[in-house]
Amino acid sequence: MKKLFSMLMATTLCVSALTGCGSSSEATNTDSTGAKEIDKLTVAFVPSRDPEEIVTMTEPLKDMLKTELANEGYNVGEVEITVGTNYEAVGEALSAGTADVGLIPGGTYVLYDDGAEVILTATRDALNKDSDNAKDWNDGKATEGTEEQAVSYRSLIIAGPSEKGQELSAKVNAGEELTWEDLDSANWSIMSTTSPAGYIYPALWLQENYDKGITDLSSAVQSDSYGSAFARLAAGQVDVLLCYADARRDNEDKWTSEFSRPASIWEETNVIGVTPAIYNDTVSVSTTSDIMTDDLKQALKNAFINIGKTEEGKEVIAVYSHNGYEEAQPSDYDDERAAQELIKQLNAAK
Repeated sequence: MKKLFSMLMATTLCVSALTGCGSSSEATNTDSTGAKEIDKLTVAFVPSRDPEEIVTMTEPLKDMLKTELANEGYNVGEVEITVGTNYEAVGEALSAGTADVGLIPGGTYVLYDDGAEVILTATRDALNKDSDNAKDWNDGKATEGTEEQAVSYRSLIIAGPSEKGQELSAKVNAGEELTWEDLDSANWSIMSTTSPAGYIYPALWLQENYDKGITDLSSAVQSDSYGSAFARLAAGQVDVLLCYADARRDNEDKWTSEFSRPASIWEETNVIGVTPAIYNDTVSVSTTSDIMTDDLKQALKNAFINIGKTEEGKEVIAVYSHNGYEEAQPSDYDDERAAQELIKQLNAAK
């Protein structure tokens, strides 16, 4: 099991609205100029941030995609942006063909790769902290991005300002090892089971370090977004949450304003666990969409890559901390498949 775990280091709509309304797009036609006509292209996002925030930030993506796809020979009448209520909703929409394109984590792609095909991997700004040791993240200073680009990221187990959260933080910062009893006595916020940072890799971390899984925790509640998870952490409703490494950066302002905390998120939260690296998010396409062809896949690849090279485009895709895109192959996510297979084995053994 340790060998398999080590391998991993290398690497606001309801579900019915996304999956039950038939095909999202008509098949392509060709106009008199030879350009291919698409009535509607549906792009679905997972709710890793507040859905309204995602919709607002990605509004400019509609015109950007129209422009870039026009350069590729496609006239798109409408680009629709949707946000699923959870990660699985977007995976199901891609499988059903009710979404044409999905910006989804590797874990979601792998779970739904019978109906989804990865075409791009996101690049991110690397962070100035990347230690395996949780204590190294807890200097009270902000985690900041660097100019270096990364194709992977960490999942962090973060303790909040509650009495139990501070108790766990104090032990880690004193150089003491947390016991399973310590962790099991806390209230946890988790994400859906296909979320790499919010479930899969933390589950493997628990298995490796404690021979336990998330399903063994006495109190674990699923949050519908990282924003709501941090709101719960700030309110003391949960003591521990699971998130991607720069999630605190995304919620830094809300921590003191919207969540009404007296001190910064860097002072009031601490990392108590760090997972191995996780391969970045994907741009995936539906294999059942009426409009999806090999030519359109290539056009979408070029469009997203070009968008990621502009300052305006970078502002839009920053909603997911993406900085650009590189072409991807299904084999890039083989370690993710291994991770999910192990999770299935662990859950089946319970």
